Amino acid sequence: MERKFPRKIKRVVIKVGSSLLATHLMKPHEASLKSLVGQICALRAKGIEVVLVSSGAVVLGLGEMGERVRPSDTPSLQAAAAIGQALLMRLYGDYFKSLQSTCAQILLTWDDFADRGRFNNARNTLNVLLERGVVPIINENDTISTDEIKFGDNDKLSALVASLVHADLLVMLSDVDGLYKKEHGRLTEKFQEIRDITSEIEGAAGGARDKNVSRGGMIAKVNAVKIASSADVPCIIANGQTEDVIRRIVLDKEPLGTYFFEKEEKLLMRKHWIIFVAKPQGRVTVDEGARKVLLKGQASLLLPGVMHWDGLFKSGDVVIVNDADGVELARGITNYSVAELVKLSDKKARREFIHIDDLVLTVK
Repeated sequence: MERKFPRKIKRVVIKVGSSLLATHLMKPHEASLKSLVGQICALRAKGIEVVLVSSGAVVLGLGEMGERVRPSDTPSLQAAAAIGQALLMRLYGDYFKSLQSTCAQILLTWDDFADRGRFNNARNTLNVLLERGVVPIINENDTISTDEIKFGDNDKLSALVASLVHADLLVMLSDVDGLYKKEHGRLTEKFQEIRDITSEIEGAAGGARDKNVSRGGMIAKVNAVKIASSADVPCIIANGQTEDVIRRIVLDKEPLGTYFFEKEEKLLMRKHWIIFVAKPQGRVTVDEGARKVLLKGQASLLLPGVMHWDGLFKSGDVVIVNDADGVELARGITNYSVAELVKLSDKKARREFIHIDDLVLTVK
């Protein structure tokens, strides 16, 4: 049975985890790497643009240093990333060159997405590379950033990249066949398709298997799906060890893995950036009147409704909006800095603290 996609696949983001690129001895899994590159080149031959989000730098760096246990301190992990990234790109470069193709390295941090100027620069660079037939290989810049080391295995990064380049599909390759239902603490049958990520779906997601090699896990992938699907990008979680898995998913449309539909009402790019990408620089607490107005979703947050604030935010920063009980209601771009709020003499003026176009409700 052929899988139906919402539109023709012209641009795909593929995320591959460390467990597929390295052996349990933390050495390169060359057969997997060669297969991955070959499948990407097969897609390129069919006119499909590919962006590869690749983990593996830290674990390969540890292997180069003769380590067998993942250290817990950040400097050691960053040093391993510096060594492993060079090895990883040398392998990718050789394999792509052997197939008369070219790849390029792009190292990103979350700040590259949170800053609108850097966000646009990254998108422009990626578009130029894709137009010239080059395969961008993206990784977290682990040597200076700790987000991937702390929070995941590039799953969130792949979702942000997919939304950045307006991909038609995000394929996350793991060491499992997809997301499985969980009953009484045991995994049962696999979810074939998922339209909405419910509490049941989140409960079925678990952590990474081998903590020395992989740092992601299914829960990180499900959270990544939330980001991508809200940007109108459907997602597939599949087993990267399945023979020709990428070609079979994209070209043959085989129903491998678990398929997550894109959301019917996608967030506009600006609001998607506010809720999923930007790092909040502070919090504001609103009174009951403002809470009721905000929950209707049809009004800006006015200055009189703001009771107090925390943080050192500036005008143009994203802040979290809480009610009096500390429950998050929304996120938005403030028109005021903390310094301006302190100096305001007329706090009752009906000025817009956050304009409705820059406000996104987050409360469920």
